[in-house]
This record gives sequence, C-alpha cells and structure tokens, in this order.
Amino acid sequence: MDQPIYQVSQVNEYVKALLDGEPILQDILVRGELSNYKVYPSGHHYFTLKDREGALRCVMFRSQVQRLRFRPENGMKAIARGRISVFPRDGAYQLYCSGLSPDGVGDLAVAFEQLKEKLFEEGLFDEAHKKPLPRYPRTIAIITSSAGAAVHDMIRILRRRFPAAAVVLLPVRVQGTEAPAEIAGAIRYANRWNVGDLIITGRGGGSMEDLWAFNDERVARAIFDSDLPVISAVGHEPDVTISDFVADVRASTPSNAAEIAVPDQMELLRWLRGAGVRIAQAEETKLQICRRRLQTAAEKRVMKNQLAFVQDRRMLLTHLQQRLGDLSSRSMGEKRQKFSTLAASLDAMSPLKVLSRGYAVARNEQGIIKSYQNAPVGSRIEVTLGEGTLDCTVEKGRP
Repeated sequence: MDQPIYQVSQVNEYVKALLDGEPILQDILVRGELSNYKVYPSGHHYFTLKDREGALRCVMFRSQVQRLRFRPENGMKAIARGRISVFPRDGAYQLYCSGLSPDGVGDLAVAFEQLKEKLFEEGLFDEAHKKPLPRYPRTIAIITSSAGAAVHDMIRILRRRFPAAAVVLLPVRVQGTEAPAEIAGAIRYANRWNVGDLIITGRGGGSMEDLWAFNDERVARAIFDSDLPVISAVGHEPDVTISDFVADVRASTPSNAAEIAVPDQMELLRWLRGAGVRIAQAEETKLQICRRRLQTAAEKRVMKNQLAFVQDRRMLLTHLQQRLGDLSSRSMGEKRQKFSTLAASLDAMSPLKVLSRGYAVARNEQGIIKSYQNAPVGSRIEVTLGEGTLDCTVEKGRP
C-alpha cells in the first residue's frame, strides 16, 4: 500500500492548520461555567468552560490577564472570547482567551461587588474607624483633577462659606489606568507632610468606567490608612464607589463635600450676634440683681445706725447665754439623777451590803472559800464580818 504514514507532530500541526484556517474559530465567543480555575506562578490562567454536555479547555496568558477587571471564580457563569487552536505538544485543542467577562452582568459590576465584599470582611467599612471632621478646619487639601469643573465648584463654595480656611490643591488624574496610583499617592503625600486638616477627594459625574479609579483597591487602602479625615465626593447622588464606603464621610457631590467640610460664615455671624445679645442680657440681669441687693443692704437699720448692729448682737449674745445656762443646768440635773440611780443599784449589789445583814465571807490564800473541802483541818482562814475581820484556825469541816 502506498498510503503515507505521518508522525504524531505532523498530525497535530495539520489539525492546528485546519483550525487556524477556520475564520469562525479565530474570534469566537463561548458561554459556559468556569471550572478548575488555576493561576500559575508565570501569571497565566488555566481553566475549563463547561456546560451540561461538554467541556472546553482554556488558557489566558498574562498579558491578557492584566486587563481583567474582576476576579474569576469557579462556578461563575462567563463568556470567553478568543481563538481555538491546537497545542501541538499534546494534541489537545483549547481556547486561547483574549477576554473574559461575567455572563449576564458587566465585569465592572462584578469587580465592584467582589472588592466591596473583600474590604467589608477586612473591616475597612467599620464605623469604629471613622474619624470626625474638624469643626473649623484651617487648611483643606483637595485631591482631584485641576481641569475639571468639580474643583472650581468646591473652591467657590469653600471661599463663600468659610474664607478663613486655606485650600491646597493636589492635582491628579481621576480617570484612566494611571489615576488610582496618583490618587493614592496624593493621599499618602498629604498625610506625610500634614498638608491640611482634612482631605476631599473625588470628581464630577460620569459612567462607571469614568469613576472606576475610585473603585480601585489602592485608593481604598490609602483612604483607610489616612490619619487625616477624608471626605469622598465622587459623581452625583446615585453614584456609589468603594471610596465612599471607606472614607470617613461620604458626600453626594463635590459641591456637597465643600458644604460638609466647613461651616457657613453667615450662620456663624448670626450665631455670634445672637451670642453677643445673650451675653449682654445676662450681664444686665446680673447688674439688676446686684442693684437690688445693694438697695436692700442700704435700707437695713445697721447701715443707718451703726450702733444698732452692736446692740442687736449684744441682745442675741445675752439670749444665747441664757439658753446655754438653762441647757447646762438641765443637763447636770439629768446626769446627777442618773448617777444616783446607778450608785443605788451598785450599792444594792455590793457584798458589804450582804455582810451587814449578818453574813460572813471566808478567805484563804487562794481567795474566797466556797467549799469546806478547800479549807482542811488546821488551815488558817480569814473571816470577814459586817464589822471587822476574824483570823481563825479550822478544827473541823462538815459537808
């Protein structure tokens, strides 16, 4: 037989050429579920797209991975874009991805939710980390684009509301790939050199892509690490970014941030005028009270007749002396009566009282004799009578 015989590598190259020559396979969109997603140290991503009836091996090289704006995860529904070809070394065909996006929702929305969940779990949104704004800031650092309308609105409002505060502009790009690094760097710079008492960072409205710099993890962590209070002012009222969650205060717009940052000088002037009126009224009230007291004192008899004061005090002293004497006499009488009662009670309990009625007390060297056994025959005892004492010798003892 003249049928040719091919090497394995030749067959693989032939199949590769067939696939590479098929236009539909050179730019194809494939929907499926991500499975076996692996990230290698080289930076390449390998995974499988599968549905109920089949699976397709996929690879995304590092250069394409860098353009991903969300974190692919196993089980996620996704749409992959790329070309299908054969890797000649193992003969397996696979999809070489040039792009990957979540199925049914934009990749930016998924990236936003993923980063939001991650930072929430780390505690970057906790109220315990929120710092209060200074009531009367001396210097305000604004981190935004110098070319946008937002910065002019903020400066105009700050000057109108509280011209005593100085404004320092740290110009950065607020859109594009370089913007997150510049914004985060400006926040760190403001903290390192203590540029102001608080920071306002943000920009005017735009699409989600336009505002994406303020959804960057680097910006979020720079805001969280800031020792200076940070007001996040991004877009319009409906726009919400990651920086809004991390910042100490969220403003609905840049103009609103300027209003939050400083008090209104007109309100302060009204308050000061009111305070001045209240102070004057309080002092006038005190003066009136003092006048009444002075008038009352001037009308007292002692102010009209100085000896009258001494006479009044002399009469009071005499009265007190009489009361003291009466109290002293009453107290002494009560003490004497109590003493007499106690003396009578003590006299009634005295052993001498008993002896006067004909009783006697016998003692030896050990003390009072209570039993005949304590006084043996021949021992010397002392007998105390109602009048006098007898020295005796025991001749006989009876029970």
